[in-house]
Amino acid sequence: MKKVIYYHAGCPVCMSAEENILQFIPSEQLTMVHLGNEPEKVAEAESRGVASVPALVLPNGNVLHINFGASIEDLK
Repeated sequence: MKKVIYYHAGCPVCMSAEENILQFIPSEQLTMVHLGNEPEKVAEAESRGVASVPALVLPNGNVLHINFGASIEDLK
C-alpha cells in the first residue's frame, strides 16, 4: 500500500491536525513532510495539488485540505 503524505508547516493548526491524524492513520502508513524544515519539497506538494497546509495526499492522489494553516504560496 502506498503511504498517505501529510504536508504541514509546523504551525499550531498543523500540529493539532497531526495529533488527530495519528489517531486514525498508523504511523507506518504515513509520511510526514514539514515544509518549513524541507522547503525544497514545496514544489512537490504543489504538484500533487496541495494548495494550503495542513493537507493529506491520499494514495489515490486525492488531496484533503484540513482547516487552513498557511497557503502554499506563503511557503515559497
